[in-house]
Amino acid sequence: MVLIDKTASINLREEYNKTDIQQIIANLEADLVGLAPVKSRIRQIAALLLLDRLRKGLGLTSGNPGLHMSFTGSAGTGKTTVALKMADILYKLGYIRKGHLLTVTRDDLVGQYIGHTAPKTKEVLKKAMGGVLFIDEAYYLYKPNNERDYGSEAIEILLQVMENQRDDLVVILAGYKERMDVFYESNPGLASRIANHVHFPDYTADELLTIAKMMLEEQQYKLTVEAESIFLDYIKLRKEEPMFANARSVKNALDRARMRQANRIFETNPTQGITKAELVTLVPSDILQSRLFKGVSGS
Repeated sequence: MVLIDKTASINLREEYNKTDIQQIIANLEADLVGLAPVKSRIRQIAALLLLDRLRKGLGLTSGNPGLHMSFTGSAGTGKTTVALKMADILYKLGYIRKGHLLTVTRDDLVGQYIGHTAPKTKEVLKKAMGGVLFIDEAYYLYKPNNERDYGSEAIEILLQVMENQRDDLVVILAGYKERMDVFYESNPGLASRIANHVHFPDYTADELLTIAKMMLEEQQYKLTVEAESIFLDYIKLRKEEPMFANARSVKNALDRARMRQANRIFETNPTQGITKAELVTLVPSDILQSRLFKGVSGS
């Protein structure tokens, strides 16, 4: 890092532009629908880290901001996507060496027999060094009612690395908020090492419709006006069903709609020519065939 002359004033905008994080923040705004509190929190963290870097350059005392984070929220709310952006920001600001994100779950860390967990956990940590380790559904590491469970061993190793090698690894723990709250209450050592808590709210129905249209556009599909209205009704119904996973559930619903469209085209027009418009357009029947409209939950 190049030291800044202590007698010189600093153009904050110039320093910000040098890091290229402006583009990352802009992409975050463009790529993710909604999530206003999440975007605001990420901007705050980025601003703190930038100023911390400038303070170090001027020889001022650094607060050594904690970088380990907790992302809480329902499935499909963009936690992994934001973690990728966060890894980019940390790399651009020089807080991690490589900038990669390694996503793991309990199965990647915890073994099934004595002596298996430590090597598994250490191997994962070795791969993650220099970047960000994203542990999804982190609360599954802790199973206090199972005497033969080895998750606590993985947690102990993780704690040591989070403390002793915090300059070379950032850990993000993620999962449903209620379960994560219980997890932190049961593991004060972990809770004390998490400086940044970011909650991801569920998407509204209108936000999910916007996400659906973006997904379809990427795949060169579109909804008719009537089909769009019906799909919004579908989203509202699906949000009330069990196991709803926000954008993930929307993606699955669109995949099924595309299959119905393909079947419809084959059944109604097997021998005649087909137009480009027909290939790219989803119509009301492609949505209405969902079992959800027929009173069967979860489809």
